[in-house]
Amino acid sequence: MPTYEYECQACHERLEAVQKFSDAPLTTCPACGGELRKVFSAVGIVFKGSGFYKNDSRSTAKSPAPATSTTTPAPAASTDAASTPVATPSTTTTSTSTSSTSSD
Repeated sequence: MPTYEYECQACHERLEAVQKFSDAPLTTCPACGGELRKVFSAVGIVFKGSGFYKNDSRSTAKSPAPATSTTTPAPAASTDAASTPVATPSTTTTSTSTSSTSSD
């Protein structure tokens, strides 16, 4: 449950109260009976960097930085028709044999 800080508008005394979100805020000072107001201050702790969130725990494949190459690239493939192999269609022949028997 969250802890809220209140300050009295009359005597400026501060107090802390542990309350649920659904609880009504305190309105009267226990010391003098004056009006209380919630004090809003900076967050006490801040998580910076990676590893604090659900999606940070998933392992991702981190590849190393690409190395610079000093070699010359391979030449592009030629589009010459003579160097391209051509597939020849194969023809298959099917033979059907019929045998006839004659009876006398």
